Amino acid sequence: MEFQIIKADMSLDEEKHYLGHVTFSLAGHQTPYEITLFSKKQNQWDYSLNFSGDSGVEEEFLKADELLEEDDDLFDALVDAALDTMKQ
Repeated sequence: MEFQIIKADMSLDEEKHYLGHVTFSLAGHQTPYEITLFSKKQNQWDYSLNFSGDSGVEEEFLKADELLEEDDDLFDALVDAALDTMKQ
């Protein structure tokens, strides 16, 4: 699935847990998404997916969430984009 990263960030909270956000678009989807990433040890990630800005088409949202669950390359690319911002 083609995607484009619009913006990304990652930080460590007071307890040294990773907290990141990535805004991205998927080919064929009308509305961009924002994924919030959380990890205690940087090897197992929890996430929350939302529309970025205005709400979009529910069917597209459900497909995007399914893609994140099934496409490890997509999910890893989003995590890596957020982690890369910490190196700057």
